Amino acid sequence: MKEYHSHTFRCKHAVGDASDYARFAYDHGYETLGISDHTPLPDIPVSQEIRMDISELDDYVQAIETAQESFPGLKIIKGMECEYVKQHQSFYTDELRGRHGLRYLILAQHIFRSNGEWVFFWKGLKGIRELKAYTDSLIAGIGSGLFDFIAHPDIFGAFYIPWDAEAIACSRAILSAAKEAGMPVEINTHGYRKKKIDTPGGLRDPYPLEPFWELASTYDLPVIVSSDAHKPEDLGAKTDEAAKLIRRYNLRSVDLPGL
Repeated sequence: MKEYHSHTFRCKHAVGDASDYARFAYDHGYETLGISDHTPLPDIPVSQEIRMDISELDDYVQAIETAQESFPGLKIIKGMECEYVKQHQSFYTDELRGRHGLRYLILAQHIFRSNGEWVFFWKGLKGIRELKAYTDSLIAGIGSGLFDFIAHPDIFGAFYIPWDAEAIACSRAILSAAKEAGMPVEINTHGYRKKKIDTPGGLRDPYPLEPFWELASTYDLPVIVSSDAHKPEDLGAKTDEAAKLIRRYNLRSVDLPGL
């Protein structure tokens, strides 16, 4: 078993450190564990309540390296979950991948600019304008060449409720960009563990968004399943539901290449 998406206490909405996840993964027969907490964002004045402070970065990396030493039978990989912010491109390349030696970066667009203002995903994605801004920012991140896979590309479904022409157009744009870049897309099972949302069609999971993945099946994209663990016991949670989705739409499940 392999997992590439997990968080530590430093992001302020998770529990446990790298060694706690490593212990759980080792005890449950995992081959590979990626630690990928939310990146600090220098000088970005929004969403700081869901990410570590820049002053915690050294400690984060050290915690992963200590876990690597403590569990030599488990492959533990240093990673980070990141928003693409163009002015911080050198931070991703020189600081995260360079000085700190992170092996992989996940693209996850929790913040983006809309109408000249920062939108914090959980608070500001209200309508078509924000949906398009999210899509544009995610596509820019895909095209940057900085990232290894796309986390929860369909997470907009938690806030933009209708599966209408706008949602389809934005989904096609995301899937086309991922296809052109050869970048895997993630089925994120954290959405299965969240409270269902009320829609005109009835209750549904906020994500994974089923029609998005039905559409994705026409693009022959590589797909990664992640639990997006926020506590050690989340590792592997609801991945059986993701497996059903993969079988239902004949999606192509892969491991993260090169790791």
